[in-house]
Amino acid sequence: MKQRRMTVASRTVLGALAALVLAACDDRAPQPSTPAVSEKISIIPAPRKVEAGSGVFELSQNTRLEFGDGVDGQRLGGYLTDLLQRTYGIGLGAGGSSPGANVIRFELTAGESSADAEGYSLLSSPSRIVISAGDSRGLFYGAVTLWQLLSKQQNGFTVPAVTIEDSPRFGWRGLMLDSARHYQPPEFIRKFIDVMALHKLNVLHWHLTDDQAWRLEIKKYPRLTAVGAWRVPAGPAAAADIDPATGKPRLYGGFYSQEEVQEIVAYATARNITIVPEIDMPGHASAAIAAYPKLAVIDRPSADVPADWGVYPNLFNVEESTFQFLEDVLAEVVTLFPGQYIHVGGDEAVKDQWHASRRVQARMRELGAKDEHEMQSHFIRRMEKFLTAKGRRMIGWDEILEGGLAPNATVMSWRGIDGAVAAAAAGHNTVLSPQPTLYFDRRPFDTPRSPGRVEISTVEDVYSFDPAPTAISEAQRKHILGVQANIWTEHIRTPDRVEFMAFPRAAAIAEVGWSPTQDWAGFSARLPAQLERYRLLDVRFAEAPLPRPVDPLRRISHEMALCTDKIPLSLEDDAPIAGERAVFKVDIMDPCWLFKGADLSKVNTLVAAVGQVPFNFQIGAAVKEIPLHKPATPAGELEVRLDDCQGERIAVLPLAPAIGNFAVTTLPAADITPREGRHDLCLTFTRKSIDPIWVIDAIELKTTAVAGTE
Repeated sequence: MKQRRMTVASRTVLGALAALVLAACDDRAPQPSTPAVSEKISIIPAPRKVEAGSGVFELSQNTRLEFGDGVDGQRLGGYLTDLLQRTYGIGLGAGGSSPGANVIRFELTAGESSADAEGYSLLSSPSRIVISAGDSRGLFYGAVTLWQLLSKQQNGFTVPAVTIEDSPRFGWRGLMLDSARHYQPPEFIRKFIDVMALHKLNVLHWHLTDDQAWRLEIKKYPRLTAVGAWRVPAGPAAAADIDPATGKPRLYGGFYSQEEVQEIVAYATARNITIVPEIDMPGHASAAIAAYPKLAVIDRPSADVPADWGVYPNLFNVEESTFQFLEDVLAEVVTLFPGQYIHVGGDEAVKDQWHASRRVQARMRELGAKDEHEMQSHFIRRMEKFLTAKGRRMIGWDEILEGGLAPNATVMSWRGIDGAVAAAAAGHNTVLSPQPTLYFDRRPFDTPRSPGRVEISTVEDVYSFDPAPTAISEAQRKHILGVQANIWTEHIRTPDRVEFMAFPRAAAIAEVGWSPTQDWAGFSARLPAQLERYRLLDVRFAEAPLPRPVDPLRRISHEMALCTDKIPLSLEDDAPIAGERAVFKVDIMDPCWLFKGADLSKVNTLVAAVGQVPFNFQIGAAVKEIPLHKPATPAGELEVRLDDCQGERIAVLPLAPAIGNFAVTTLPAADITPREGRHDLCLTFTRKSIDPIWVIDAIELKTTAVAGTE
């Protein structure tokens, strides 16, 4: 079996904490319905009701844990003691059942409704702490809140005297983790689950299959992972990385064995987290088709798992044998994931292949589907019927609405909230997960060297999301299961970066899903304590860098304007294979930059550092809209024009020195004639084809001594 491989980028030193929280805060007072709490009580997500008391409970190694009848003390006590030991080095005394002082007691209470299963109460006094709930889930969240209440004092740790009554607003509070585009090892998945639990998040939507990989072992179809879990990354750097064992380019990827999945599911269950697996259909099927070509619509599909990002036209065909294949797959999936929901994707199914296929058109007539949308509806209904027979419920992205919705399907609304509105109006349950706000591949702030989409979704943007929009009537809001943020990883290559993109925005979505009201000022005041907890847990998080002085004569790509805003990305280089890689801001539809306001009065030299990245993007017919500027030499040139992109060409830098270097290259300097005043400089590349994308890393304007002058 091929060895799994995942390169982890080294941790980046980030800027000051205050820049993240305070710069975004405003002067709004807490809403009247938000309980006022003392500054020592910095709980995220905010509890429903908090009343501060008098005094503190002192936690020490003599503190005992007590468990009432029916409480699984071994599980709950083991979790709490391990958490305290890992984060604070606190060792608690042995458990017991005798009443007394210096005790933390967990007890189940009768008569709680199932709707309040995650609710709890916490009563802390100087002598004891009592956490009670109607369900073990509530007791677990009470333990999490207790951990957040801890404060380190000179002589030990204390918990403020407080009374808390708490329960969640929504039952679905989720994060989606895309492990298809980049494999994350099981130890990271467990760590991610741990941190989710400490936010009282309770759903991990695990994206396991897509065009670029199939990550879940299916025993009946071993080629799904033997072939589908591995690819050669795009670009010449990866093609030149030869595996000595095979003499071919080294494969990148990995998969989760069923044994690993069972361990991860059990780990999540112990932390009140349900894992919802996603098995994409009928689109995003390229990896499965590479493994089993008979699943394809076309006659000769590629035998290689593709490495481009974007939307491929490859769909599963609609033969009975393919439906049987998918039912076989789902039969194994439901044995691995005991939760109520199975996600089937259903999104971005480009139907060109179905439309062009005589066989698919014949099958549509056989099945009574008048068009391709109805064919997709039939496809999804077929899978929904199978899952219902297995005692499960189907959930899919909002495209499953097209052509008619399966009877018991739940809709995850990602293209804004329209899908949620339509689903609720039709009497179907829905989860709100709209882009761009809840898409965590958007960067949390505008910072250099952070890969992702250029579009920003800040902590405040996430926190301000309305989970019960007015477009859904009061009567229909019962169909809103909750909210979820999505971490798509096309541009999030390493686990470190997953953490960076997830936190602290995950804290914001956790509070949106749990707390009865949203209060940005109050959340901002509590956020610094949460960031300290991340440090205790060794979790990387997005922290705004210190302001960087702008050099008027040197700018990196992120400090320049893009000429267009079609598909702007903060795009990571594909080289070097190991180690840190440069990150470039570029619109892949038109690689063009503006160095604005350059003082050229004393400048006579321009130096450019450039990179080349593969054009590995499936964007359909839009690829024809990418402009190509005719090169004067085979390798092409970087052209610099004055004032605008149709202005005078004042410098040409040949790209030949950079051709053989897959990482950043500093080109030989170009002479320019000084000009009075400030000018914009337009920077574009000439090239014969769209691949590779030539990109700017940095531009520097210099004044150099001329021979024979002083």
